[in-house]
Amino acid sequence: MAVTVKNIIPPKQAENAQTTQYTALSCKTIIDKFTVTNTSAANVTFSVNLVVLEGTPGDANLIIKTRSIVPGETYLCPELVGQVLEDRGFISTLAGTAASLTITASGRQVT
Repeated sequence: MAVTVKNIIPPKQAENAQTTQYTALSCKTIIDKFTVTNTSAANVTFSVNLVVLEGTPGDANLIIKTRSIVPGETYLCPELVGQVLEDRGFISTLAGTAASLTITASGRQVT
C-alpha cells in the first residue's frame, strides 16, 4: 500500500453551479484539509457533497449545506477532515455567487 500526500484541489474560485472539484481515480482519498475563503464584500453560501461512484450530488451525500461565509472569512470545513472517498468517488461544490470563494483541499491518496 502506497500513500501519497497531494494538493487534491489547487486554489481556485468556486463556481455557482454544482461542479466536480476532485475525483479519486484508482485510489482511496482521505481529506486532510479543506478551506474556503470569501474574497468578496458580501456573505456567500457554500455547499459540499461527497459523492460515491455513479452517484449524483443530492441530499443523501450533502456534507456542508449552504453555509454562509462572511466577507474575509476563511472557513476550515471541519466536517470534511478525515472523510474518505472510495475509488471514483468525488467532491462536488456549489457557491452561492461565482468568483467570490477561493477553495483548496489537501489529502492522502492510498493505492
